[in-house]
Amino acid sequence: MPVLCETDEVIPGEMPGPHWQDSVVFPVSSDQIEQLHRRFKQLSGDQPTIRKENFNNVPDLELNPIRSKIVRAFFDNRNLRKGSSGLADEINFEDFLTIMSYFRPIDTTLGEEQVELSRKEKLKFLFHMYDSDSDGRITLEEYRNVVEELLSGNPHIEKESARSIADGAMMEAASVCVGQMEPDQVYEGITFEDFLKIWQGIDIETKMHIRFLNMETIALCH
Repeated sequence: MPVLCETDEVIPGEMPGPHWQDSVVFPVSSDQIEQLHRRFKQLSGDQPTIRKENFNNVPDLELNPIRSKIVRAFFDNRNLRKGSSGLADEINFEDFLTIMSYFRPIDTTLGEEQVELSRKEKLKFLFHMYDSDSDGRITLEEYRNVVEELLSGNPHIEKESARSIADGAMMEAASVCVGQMEPDQVYEGITFEDFLKIWQGIDIETKMHIRFLNMETIALCH
């Protein structure tokens, strides 16, 4: 893929439309838009859209334990705000901005209610990474496996420790979900509301970091 220099200009016709802000979850400045546009052009090879295979040669993703889940998240219609299920075959720059906006840090100068809403949006994005079949639920085993995968990518955590922490996370999730069920209720998986309870009090901005496209650190998980 061509490597574009910092002086590459954004082509006006490729910029997002007048209502693109409606789909962006977190604010993105004009400077950040230009920087992201350069990354988009690198990924697409100067094409107007990106497909999953365009992510194959991204160095920051090659060794990432949840690489496939991260790439899939870019094409998830739920994250793109284009539907409640399914994957897009390709995304344009406006779609790319929408997804990258999830990775922006939460503005702590906002009011408490707005900060909580922003945090909820980040957790919804993470929930979608677990809920690959878009049925609104994830199994305890799926939850455990993804936690272990995420922790395994941390060079400061040994494999056995990652497995132990993941087991603990699964047991904690079970206590939250199953412990609140009625005696005759059948467990069908972790809902998003359960997920919010599981992550209550966890600082998602600092606990787990994922590097992507040499941009900024993306905080996604405990």
